[in-house]
Amino acid sequence: MSPHPNPSPHPPFSPAEARAARERIGLTPHQVALHMAQLGLDRDSGAVLAWESGTAAPSEPELFALADALWCPVAVLMARRPVTLREHRLARQFTPDRLALRIGMAPETYALAEREHRWSGDDRQTLLLADALGMGPEEVRALVARTSELDRLLRQAVEGRWKQYVDPLARLAAADRAGVGRALRTLHQEYARFNERYLGHLVARSGDERLREVAADRAAWLRALPDRFRHLAGGA
Repeated sequence: MSPHPNPSPHPPFSPAEARAARERIGLTPHQVALHMAQLGLDRDSGAVLAWESGTAAPSEPELFALADALWCPVAVLMARRPVTLREHRLARQFTPDRLALRIGMAPETYALAEREHRWSGDDRQTLLLADALGMGPEEVRALVARTSELDRLLRQAVEGRWKQYVDPLARLAAADRAGVGRALRTLHQEYARFNERYLGHLVARSGDERLREVAADRAAWLRALPDRFRHLAGGA
């Protein structure tokens, strides 16, 4: 299996901000866990401590419940300015299904928009999405377009000569050039390992099932590429 078949299952999260928020209101990890249980999410104090230490990261439902238990906005626990459709949704504490329902879109269609960074909504759905996210309609379109361009450049970088993409990606992501360079080098190496696995199975004359497994892992990795890039580049 690849080291990152699904490299970004968790939302952006700052362990330091979570601990600071808890200490501001004077709760123990056990009390935070009790509050989360009252909200319908049963977690123990060990989970809270793991999030605060950075040894584990909360899922979307856990992030929402933690923010409610700590009486702070989700955006505070994310500790960075939202730059993708998913991050704007998280900051407003919407689940994908709830946001899809609010804008009158099929949940699978909305999920595809987040995953592939392409917006196919009509004018009414775009207006409703903008209202839900606290943005203007043109801001929504520009947001998706920027993420789509980021995705396109990242795919070209990992498939080819990554060094020539450092400057354009640093400008597009408003990120530190050195951090972008380190991120691209790592991503290029990860992508190369998929090719090595695929060729290894071909040489070994493995069955089609093994080849499909590698292809599926690579497809999942590519879908999460923008999130993985931001994580590696330092939360740009």
